[in-house]
Amino acid sequence: MIENALKILENSNLFITGGAGSGKTTLTRAIIEHANAHGKKVASLASTGMAATLIGGQTLHSFFDLGIANSQEELERNGKLECSKKVHKLIHSMLLIVIDEISMVGAAVLDMIRLRLLQGEFNGKLVVIGDFLQLPPVVRGNEMIYFAFESPSWERFSFETIHLKGSFRTHEEEFLSLLEKVRHASISQEESDSLAALVRPLPEDKSTITLLYGKNISAQNHNRAQLAHLHGDEIEISTHVTVHDKKMQDRDVERFMTESRIESVMVLKVGAPILFTRNAWNYYNGERGRIASIEDDTVWVKKEDGKSVKVERVETTKTRWIEKGKVMNEEKLMTLSQFPVTLAFAITIHKSQGMSLSDYVIETNEIFAPSQFYVALSRSISAHRVTLTKPNRSWERLCFIHPKALNFVKTIVSNR
Repeated sequence: MIENALKILENSNLFITGGAGSGKTTLTRAIIEHANAHGKKVASLASTGMAATLIGGQTLHSFFDLGIANSQEELERNGKLECSKKVHKLIHSMLLIVIDEISMVGAAVLDMIRLRLLQGEFNGKLVVIGDFLQLPPVVRGNEMIYFAFESPSWERFSFETIHLKGSFRTHEEEFLSLLEKVRHASISQEESDSLAALVRPLPEDKSTITLLYGKNISAQNHNRAQLAHLHGDEIEISTHVTVHDKKMQDRDVERFMTESRIESVMVLKVGAPILFTRNAWNYYNGERGRIASIEDDTVWVKKEDGKSVKVERVETTKTRWIEKGKVMNEEKLMTLSQFPVTLAFAITIHKSQGMSLSDYVIETNEIFAPSQFYVALSRSISAHRVTLTKPNRSWERLCFIHPKALNFVKTIVSNR
């Protein structure tokens, strides 16, 4: 598949899509590694700070100097419509720009991106990755959702599409079939019965499961309550902050922490269940374990397979590109250092993106966004390792997706 992607990128921009667990991230990393190995400057970008952290990149707004604008009109009002010399040189120096989670990028933001690429005389290739049948762009209040593919810029980019199929997360054929039906909101009585079979009683010991909530406050409250039930002292682990640029202020650090979903102080207890939030050689993003001991710069975690792993702090770095002589180089602005774990009593569906989960429960009555239920259900490595709470609405109404996204995905499939 990497050979096909590289061949496309010789002449065209590329759109990589497919369902959850189909290998989009793996293929993207291979493309980036190939570009880096051949000395090409690559910008790895995403619409949110958390998504950017997972690919070791920056947010779109930061890289393209969009400030807080969500449209060209706001860009003009904020005095940022013109491209600065610095941003022009940065864009012009790039040979590959990668944008992850494209489903969460709105049409107006894509128009701003194209404006900057034109202003910066971008001569490289653009790769966008995502599944429009997953989480849509976040909008304010009752604003209409306009997807990236609705922008005139989408057609002008003339993307060639690679549509990945299957799943590396689960190999259960019946479950894969159910996921595809939920993904397309094609729910018959058979799928309703399959989903109903996943409604099971919850264990008395809530520390053995992870509750997946739609709302952040629900996850926070459940984590606090369950942690309080555990014996032992709470241990506060501060996030180490290193500021490399003296112009960075406290509010800049706080904003970066919020964007990256990293707390200033993480509260744990020995015996508390955790989920890993990164991939490493001896654990994966979403894998479960329990805190065995906490030392100064080491946390020992006993995984479910009985193995104990030494977990050290990992760094999350905010960078910017600066001109040194005639060359653009990436420079650190600040670095956050924290253990790559989170309490496993509860997490949000949004935070679960990219994770492979087992022994978790989806709180179905907190599903409020299109495709949110599919995102939650598709985290599972097995139909036997996920439980649903009984919804207060029909399965058809729970598995709703945005009709514009569905029509677009159908068009991609029919054109292949």
